[in-house]
Amino acid sequence: MFSIVWQIIKNRLTLEERYQIIQIYFGNQSLIRATYRQLREFYGAHNRPSEQAIRRTVDRFRTTYSLNDVITPTRQRNVRTEENIAAINESVEEDPNLSIRRRSQELGLCPSTTWKILREDLGLHPYKIQLIQELKPRDHHMRRSFADWALGQLETDPLFYRKIVFSDEARFWLNGFVNKQNCRIWSETNPEETLQTPLYTEKCTVWCSLHAGGIIGPYFFKNEAGGPVTVNGDRYRTMIKDFLFENMDDIDPDKMWFQQDGATCHTATATIDLLKSKFNDKLISRNGPANWPPRSRDLTPLDYFLWSHVKSLVYADKSATINALEANIIRVICDIRPAVLEKVAQNWTSRMRFVKNSRGGHMPEIIFKC
Repeated sequence: MFSIVWQIIKNRLTLEERYQIIQIYFGNQSLIRATYRQLREFYGAHNRPSEQAIRRTVDRFRTTYSLNDVITPTRQRNVRTEENIAAINESVEEDPNLSIRRRSQELGLCPSTTWKILREDLGLHPYKIQLIQELKPRDHHMRRSFADWALGQLETDPLFYRKIVFSDEARFWLNGFVNKQNCRIWSETNPEETLQTPLYTEKCTVWCSLHAGGIIGPYFFKNEAGGPVTVNGDRYRTMIKDFLFENMDDIDPDKMWFQQDGATCHTATATIDLLKSKFNDKLISRNGPANWPPRSRDLTPLDYFLWSHVKSLVYADKSATINALEANIIRVICDIRPAVLEKVAQNWTSRMRFVKNSRGGHMPEIIFKC
């Protein structure tokens, strides 16, 4: 490598040599070959400039009207100066939603410099917008009222959070999607491989209950033929009688409260009466002794922990059939450690305090970390 560079430097023509080439070139009717032959008189047969060097010199002169080397502009490096840091800080205060690329263009900085200033000098981090369920005007009052009731129970019994059985349903869609842009088949010839997919992806509806001491479930809603179905009042009450009540060996219904949201199948009179037959008045539900506030998914551990946790692991396996999907759901739920459930249930007390202090507002992102 060193010898190549040294050869290039040694063969570089001086300004006097380039001037001589231009004189001889135009004196020989602008012929490269004739110029090359005449240079033999001055350099000899072996040391004269090559035809390529002559052509390069002539082209440089025709283009720039100069015999000097063309200076290649180098990319100017942006430095993290105090002026640039102050400019980016002011830009963020004006519009925190602007992308790094757009902000760099507006400020005349390279994206890497902008990124380093944002992260290392200003200590900023990019956060995604979190979608939350809209609260109606009356919801704030109902959430505050429920929080006041819950905090009153916790004041009387600091371990009250351990005496609530939270319940909910969720839908799991069969992950049968194949991204054809990322799927490749390496072959010498086109195998003309196709994949048939159903028009409507299969899904299953799962019910679970969660308390500080464990999980009851999952329960899959199915018809007589074993196919997945949605939830209605009759199916929900059948689940309560045949599954929930039969799996409460570790729960004392005289001491535990049962929570459910305001779905119609949950709040039907027949359903409320059935739950009261086991839990008496220890029922947290719409139309129940303790009124559960509507649109409050951020207040139940199944929504702020269980379903997101299970889906993040289940969908990673890309189950091919409903049976495989159900088996994965069972496996993931069984793998949840009891210490995690205790922490998740205890987190509910922090949410109650925040609802009271925020006058019924939504949870901040930090509360979602269990």
